[in-house]
Amino acid sequence: MRLLILGGTTEASTLARLLAGDARHQATLSLAGRTASPRAQPIATRAGGFGGADGLAEWLSAEKVDAVIDATHPYADQISANAVTACDRLGLPLVSIVRPAWLPVNGDRWQNVESTEDAVAALGPAARRVFLSLGRQELHLFAAAPQHHYVARSIDPPDGALPPDLVFIQARGPFDKAAERKLLLDGRIETVVSKNSGGSATYAKIEAARELGLGVIMIARPAKPTGQPVDSPQAALAALSHAGPRSPRGV
Repeated sequence: MRLLILGGTTEASTLARLLAGDARHQATLSLAGRTASPRAQPIATRAGGFGGADGLAEWLSAEKVDAVIDATHPYADQISANAVTACDRLGLPLVSIVRPAWLPVNGDRWQNVESTEDAVAALGPAARRVFLSLGRQELHLFAAAPQHHYVARSIDPPDGALPPDLVFIQARGPFDKAAERKLLLDGRIETVVSKNSGGSATYAKIEAARELGLGVIMIARPAKPTGQPVDSPQAALAALSHAGPRSPRGV
């Protein structure tokens, strides 16, 4: 079976390891190309967009792909929408790994907001010391609230206009709770801004914030289209093993 994995997550990396050397499948892992130096993977890898749903459908057809696994980040809603459209058009099975969201527990001080712009507004007018844990793509939005001191961390350096008082940390997770606690204490952080990514790789910052009694501004997930939803890479492969052929609706 020729597979396309839409990746960029720990689940996608797990899938790549599961499929490496598996003679039953020929898999390609597709990355968005937003990370300058992604981790090496044990299967064929491509980087960059497809050109929307039409471009993805053309690529799938040209490469004679039999099925797609969407293992993208919970906030990568556009590529997931394109995958649903393209696979429906071609009659291809689409399995989507849906990572469970984090839920607040006793001791958490969360303020839920709908968007990054709402998170900027939720910081308020009084100066705060803020840890931004949401990647680099939206850091420029916090330039609209220059009164705060920010500490931001991502794999690659940010682009564009940034808040004037920002300390950037270039690092790749996962991070343990002790390291996250030290980061928050050393930075005298008062508020954490985070996306609800789910999973264990970056949850330590939420645990550390809870222990320190810090507030967390949690940015809600977008509505993300899915194919057949599953909760793990192993379940994704199991679902494909039972997937029957679908009748194409035309290209």
